[in-house]
Amino acid sequence: MAGSQDFAYDPRNASVLIYLNGALVPRDQARVSIFDAGFALGDGVWEGLRLHRGRLLFLGAHLDRLFAGAAAIRLDPGLTRAEIEAALIATTRANNMTDGVHLRLMVTRGRKATVNQDPRNALGQPTIVITAEYKAQPLELSGAGLRLATATIRCTPAHMFDMRLNSHSRLNLIRALLEAIDKGADEALMLDPNGLVASCNATNFFCVRGGTVHTAGDDFCFNGITRANVLAVCRANNIGLKIGDLTLEQAHTADEAFVTGTLGGLTPIREIDGHAFGATPGPVTARLRHLYAALMDADANAQ
Repeated sequence: MAGSQDFAYDPRNASVLIYLNGALVPRDQARVSIFDAGFALGDGVWEGLRLHRGRLLFLGAHLDRLFAGAAAIRLDPGLTRAEIEAALIATTRANNMTDGVHLRLMVTRGRKATVNQDPRNALGQPTIVITAEYKAQPLELSGAGLRLATATIRCTPAHMFDMRLNSHSRLNLIRALLEAIDKGADEALMLDPNGLVASCNATNFFCVRGGTVHTAGDDFCFNGITRANVLAVCRANNIGLKIGDLTLEQAHTADEAFVTGTLGGLTPIREIDGHAFGATPGPVTARLRHLYAALMDADANAQ
């Protein structure tokens, strides 16, 4: 079993340096306080980024999302966009990295005077961590695809738990994944409060019916950078696209399906709730993967 975030082991990651509040430290020495708001309460925001051909892909969109998320929880990162970009680049250069790297940028409210929810007890210095690791999906996952199982845990609207906020709090999504694992699947397919398909526990969901790409509306899915890029690729290449209500039956009876995320790009689906698809990836998914790879190259070359 392997989820969309699974990766092939790479021994180089054992010796990487981690960015921690302005310092670059060995992996086994990177530590935060037990009073840190991120550790104690999940109080923080994060971004996942890819280093491709020496460039951080779609960096502007990632920083937009990071600062929007920080503003939503009234968290001042303490660094400007330019300073965060410089920290990301410094981390990759310190590790002599140029390609095939996944970065995790984490910003929490920092240490607190005591462990409780009140943000006014924060001591005023946010915690900023950047991990950079060599990560690639296992070849068998990229080709064979994922098994999905529908979870009973539902995606929620913004006034309850905002799916579009990249917060450190992921417990509801982990519970959904645990359900899927118990059913013998790799990842959970999650529905919205109306019983319509919304997203997966860690990725955004797409299916293809009659050559048209279908995906849920924005209200109950992740604010995915890769998702937005795939929508743009469909529009730019005259690939049929429908955004909106998607029933579970429509997902079950689709011609093909895939999920999107920073680490895997477009990962094909081979089965949903025991309903198997044909060739994996399907023809539209294969074409979109090719077009998305070209978009990655174009973004790297444009910087």
